[in-house]
Amino acid sequence: MEVTRSALWLGTMLLLVLAEAGWRLASRRGYDGGATFTTLWLVLGNIPFAALNAGVVGSVFMAAARLTPLDWPVNHWGTWAVGFIAVEFAYYWFHRASHRVRWMWATHSVHHSAEQFTLLASLRLGWTNLFSAGWLVYLPLVLLGLPPFVLAALLTLNLRYQFFLHTEAVGRLGPFEWLFNTPTHHRLHHASNHAYIDKNYGGVLILFDRLFGTLAHEQSSEAIRYGLAHRPSTANPVWLVCREWAIMLAEARRARGLRAKVTALVAVP
Repeated sequence: MEVTRSALWLGTMLLLVLAEAGWRLASRRGYDGGATFTTLWLVLGNIPFAALNAGVVGSVFMAAARLTPLDWPVNHWGTWAVGFIAVEFAYYWFHRASHRVRWMWATHSVHHSAEQFTLLASLRLGWTNLFSAGWLVYLPLVLLGLPPFVLAALLTLNLRYQFFLHTEAVGRLGPFEWLFNTPTHHRLHHASNHAYIDKNYGGVLILFDRLFGTLAHEQSSEAIRYGLAHRPSTANPVWLVCREWAIMLAEARRARGLRAKVTALVAVP
């Protein structure tokens, strides 16, 4: 059953990627073939790292679940409803930290490297999630009693929903945008313009951006530019994965004094 669901999901993704490519070509927006190959190499290279990450993090979460006296019933709807909001809240802070803490940005920057905003670009993910340790943001949820299975399922839902956000083919969605994250919101999140940087961190919901003051809207006077600010584009997937780590660690090595070295590792990128 799991294999069938995975095949169906992959087939759906492929059909939508092809449809979007056709739309971009027909509307003369172009489709960057070189960037496509870079993304595919990033996906292939990420497979062993994702397996390692799942094994280590899953073991930590299972150990935490055995330690806590709290236990939410997996088969109760309330666990899933409250868990959904809790995971969205944690994801918001994980995502915000991934932009504001350089150690975490070293991994997350790979996702922002595409200079065309397409569905396929959603698959650009760094290979170093285990080492950037953003998963620690979710550990308190397990210690509060959220079952690791529920956490994993809700995070999977969150990430699969976000696949649909990475496109220019979908316009404004009216009242839906007040509560939910949409392609309109997420296009701006991927912008490298100074006016738009570090906004719209939500996963499925845009609610916490509204609550914490990080919601922004596109301005008619400033068209969105994609890609990484202050970094030249590159088609080399290994360099994309390693570049921010290399620059950050080199700066930390040159810094004088412990405080300066720590600052080089954790300051705002």
